[in-house]
Amino acid sequence: MTTRSDTESVLPSLALLPHQVALAPLDAAVLLHAQLPDVILVDATTALTAARALTRVIGTSGKHAPILLVSGEGGLPALSTDWGFDDFVLASAGPAELEARLRLVTSPVGRDEVISAGSVTIDEASYAAAVNGQPLDLTYTEFELLKYLLQHPGRVFSREQLLADVWGYDYFGGTRTVDVHVRRLRAKLGPEHEGIIGTVRNVGYRLVPEGGN
Repeated sequence: MTTRSDTESVLPSLALLPHQVALAPLDAAVLLHAQLPDVILVDATTALTAARALTRVIGTSGKHAPILLVSGEGGLPALSTDWGFDDFVLASAGPAELEARLRLVTSPVGRDEVISAGSVTIDEASYAAAVNGQPLDLTYTEFELLKYLLQHPGRVFSREQLLADVWGYDYFGGTRTVDVHVRRLRAKLGPEHEGIIGTVRNVGYRLVPEGGN
């Protein structure tokens, strides 16, 4: 469920996905009396105060549909956990990212899962990553790449495999983007922990447990 009459103007990629969409205004009374959807998408691209009030009301109403907040980049500094949403997505997100966000918020296992490897931890519920308890400022793709490697410790992945599984088959860029993202991830992990992403010459990458080889 979205909160604008024109979903394409708020979240263009939604029109490219095979989901049924019901529209409603930013009005808690309307939403609380509507049929419970699988996911509630709340438009926070402009009316941030109204969006925050709505998510808080929904969260205290006993309704259990997950809330996916749609935000513009300019609104990110205003977002906080006390809003009561389950996850957020940028209005500019592509269909692959949006589908992944929808899948995660509707998956009880995915929302509660915490993955760790040594000092590196990923919390899928909050889309947060940390090393030694210190938050990592990762982009969506960096987060997904790190999560994927953490989910398969020791397994070697070719660049083509990573491109297909992390970026998706609808991505038409070359495999060099995998190298670029690995380099950025290593830089953010820092010199003490960058070694957990190991390079397998002429093949690709794998997660190397800290203290391993």
